[in-house]
Amino acid sequence: MSAEEQAIAAGRDGTAMAMRIVAESARLLAAPRLIPIASTHIDGALYHGDSGTLFAERLVEGGARVAVRSTLNVGALDLMGCSRIRLEEPQRGMARRMMEAYRKLGCEQSWTCAPYQAGHRPAQGSDVAWGESNAVVFCNSVLGARTNRYGDFLDIACAITGRAPDYGLHRPDNRRARLVFDVSGLSPSFLVSEFAWPVLGSLYGREVGNAVGVVTGVARHPGEDALKAFGAAAASSGVTPAM
Repeated sequence: MSAEEQAIAAGRDGTAMAMRIVAESARLLAAPRLIPIASTHIDGALYHGDSGTLFAERLVEGGARVAVRSTLNVGALDLMGCSRIRLEEPQRGMARRMMEAYRKLGCEQSWTCAPYQAGHRPAQGSDVAWGESNAVVFCNSVLGARTNRYGDFLDIACAITGRAPDYGLHRPDNRRARLVFDVSGLSPSFLVSEFAWPVLGSLYGREVGNAVGVVTGVARHPGEDALKAFGAAAASSGVTPAM
């Protein structure tokens, strides 16, 4: 860490806790340094248990605020009340507290797993820290920004510090394709159908695993919705962060 980062980590507030989390993650990942990021997309605001709520509230109590633009993935509750809420108390109250904590941390209340279709589109070549598997694939592959798959609750720690470990897909060498996924032998009528891209994405994910590949043999741009479907299916059936 730089002298400034060390000084922040030595504190006792919420920002210091976030910096220590990012720094320790970098150490475990053998990252040589921390790098500045332009934005985050937070997956950790979805309630899975009380510990996540208590963690977020501790950051709020420590005065932490996000340092970069930070959108939120889906939450556990519909705050507009237009659909049935199945959570019972006390889980319902804890889920609401979690969503409120992330609002207090300064995150945008986007509540979507596709922030790129809601105006959050980082510039090509910029480093970001995004969670949510389909968003990570789209960010790397379509937008050309650089992110690893940031899980709960490293994502909010990166947002607060404005930094991320320098490893994985932040590094140009690791973004080079290792294999080719050629669809040129498929019929044009299939490739323009609605079901083609989720089916191909599912196959791609199973075949590729965690590797970075390149898709060839596509005669024309299939559209962002098709790319979204392909990436989401690939990330669900495999663990690929880019294509």
